[in-house]
Amino acid sequence: MRIRILLLLIFISSQLAAQQNQRRGTGENPFKVIGVVLDEQTGQPLEYATISLLKAADSTLVDGAITNAQGQFEIKGKPGPHILRLQFISYETKFIDNIVFNRENRVVDAGTLTLSSDTETLDEVVVSANKSQMQLELDKRVFNVGEDLANIGANASEIMDNLPSVSVDVEGNISLRGSSNVRILVNGKPSGLVGISNADGLRQLQGDLIERIEVVTNPSARYDAEGSAGIINIILKKEREKGFNGAFTANAGYPDNYGFSGNVNYRAGSFNLFGSYGINYRENPGGGFTNRTSFGNDTTLYTFIDNDRLRSGTSHNFRIGTDFYINENNIITASGLTRISDEENITEITYFDRNENRQLFSNTFRKDVELEDDDNYEFQMSYRRIMKGEGHELTAEFQFRDNDEVESSAIDSANLLTDSDQIRYQRSINEQGDRNILMQVDYVYPISKSKKFEAGYRGTLREISSDYLVEQIDDQGDWMPLGNFSNKFVYNEDVHAAYAIFENKMNKWGYQLGLRAEQTYITTFQRETDATNEKNYLNFFPSAFLSYKLDASRTLQASYSRRISRPRFWYLNPFFSFSDPRNIRTGNTDLDPEYTDSYEVGLLNNLNKSSIYVGAYYRYTTGVIDRIKTSEDGINTISFPRNIGTENAYRF
Repeated sequence: MRIRILLLLIFISSQLAAQQNQRRGTGENPFKVIGVVLDEQTGQPLEYATISLLKAADSTLVDGAITNAQGQFEIKGKPGPHILRLQFISYETKFIDNIVFNRENRVVDAGTLTLSSDTETLDEVVVSANKSQMQLELDKRVFNVGEDLANIGANASEIMDNLPSVSVDVEGNISLRGSSNVRILVNGKPSGLVGISNADGLRQLQGDLIERIEVVTNPSARYDAEGSAGIINIILKKEREKGFNGAFTANAGYPDNYGFSGNVNYRAGSFNLFGSYGINYRENPGGGFTNRTSFGNDTTLYTFIDNDRLRSGTSHNFRIGTDFYINENNIITASGLTRISDEENITEITYFDRNENRQLFSNTFRKDVELEDDDNYEFQMSYRRIMKGEGHELTAEFQFRDNDEVESSAIDSANLLTDSDQIRYQRSINEQGDRNILMQVDYVYPISKSKKFEAGYRGTLREISSDYLVEQIDDQGDWMPLGNFSNKFVYNEDVHAAYAIFENKMNKWGYQLGLRAEQTYITTFQRETDATNEKNYLNFFPSAFLSYKLDASRTLQASYSRRISRPRFWYLNPFFSFSDPRNIRTGNTDLDPEYTDSYEVGLLNNLNKSSIYVGAYYRYTTGVIDRIKTSEDGINTISFPRNIGTENAYRF
């Protein structure tokens, strides 16, 4: 009898265990839910987010977990319907329902989930920190200029002059590591804010509209190959906080420098609206002098040139755009910007000419009052598709830019040594246009946690025109054109590029290999001579980066890239300036591009609150373009650009 009762109890226990295993699953095949949690704005994984599994019937807690460094989580459950709760400090709580476990659905993949920041949780306690003014990365240095109060009253040109390795001359021309062949970008792309002339555009871009500046001394294959010295990328401010927020700034300085700017942002639901406006008036006095000695066959001439100038003007910068979140994985951004500026530039030049006995035989005074109107318009649209896997995305962009610039000058000149009060009256007008279309597609595929593949295409279509007319009053008082100085010039440049990059980061070693191919089509037309010139060439630009971690704080880096510097519009235009008739600058439509091989090696030492980088670079350039000056009378000079040879540049 006891044996029968014991057997009956064993049978009942086994049946209950079997039923319980059917309901809960065995240890080898449990019910569970998995997924990944990302930041909705940045797409970065959220580590230590709290994930809770609740019963759908009464919201009681079944199990919980926290996400790992990749934002991944896994929670075991029981048969039946459940609710998933996602929580993270300063983020809105999110609930995911329809989590149902049954015999056919033991593992539920919740996929990629996103959390958005909750500004209301920061009303009482705000914890904030400023980024370091300079951040060092593998292929660039990042300067967070937006946090520096000293930059509020400065323009982009003045800010760059304070950055290491970057210098700005008195005319506002930018050079990087001693070379003027540097590419200026805004938000990673060419922009109408820079204008036809980098110098003029950067002087009119207010510093308080800039968030940071990236200096890329040895760009990889993902960047344009243009610019032998590297790339300077200006990132404008753009907020994405929830609700309505903004910042407004006013400044005043001496010499006359008055400005006001504002950034506003509104985010609600699927839309993020952002805009900015800046107005600035400033005066830039300047000047210089030239001492020149000219040796002829039987004579020597001495010329001293004194130059005083005053640049003044008002500029307006408008920018507006929106981010539209179709869903958590698809984002469309559209934006437009306008820059309108009016300048008055007054230049006074005095020429002192002396003979071989240093006797003054000519003293000419020349005054040039130039009015400059510059209108820039830009529209761009981009699409971003976030796919499964960290960093897996596809982006596409379209941009259209239109820049019109009119420069008109009234010029008076006279020889102060003569008894006659006769004054020579001249005038000039230069109408310039610059139209650009940019199309770009980039794809990033993370092969594994440490390996990544990138590929993309960029096409740019550009047309620049310059219609220059110089006139002089004749003896009858009529305006007559000066044929030697008047010209219409049209420049067309189409560049199609494709690139591919492979990156691998290991425990100690890391490397990146890339290759970029660019096909260039250039056509120039000169009205005065009815001459057309064409240049077509295909080039390949490899890049390589290598890093080795000596220890936790020190990393050894080495890099190589090949670059190109196509002749600028002003180098090709046969004539474009009458500001100084003693020093005429002409162009050469037959110029070829420069090619540069750039090498760099350095040691990066990360300290507790700072970083130290010690390095050296070497650049070898072929087909170097430089101006050759000639003079027939020892007084007037003409400079003409040519491909003159090679250049070696290095620094430790």
